[in-house]
Amino acid sequence: MSDHDRERETRETTIVHTTDGGGGGGTIIAVVLLIAVLALLFYFFGGSLMGGADKTDVKVDVSAPTSGGSGS
Repeated sequence: MSDHDRERETRETTIVHTTDGGGGGGTIIAVVLLIAVLALLFYFFGGSLMGGADKTDVKVDVSAPTSGGSGS
């Protein structure tokens, strides 16, 4: 390699242009919305941690119909 080639290599510059990424605001909004949706799902379906399972007014009828014939 000659001195001329070495000199040219040191003078070459690489310029990288990047676009503005927006600062990550979209990611923050997505995380806040995800937390809000999870909170709503917990409120509607999983309220048992806040005393939602204290209700015990469930009525269950387990009586079997009687048959008119003789038993087996």
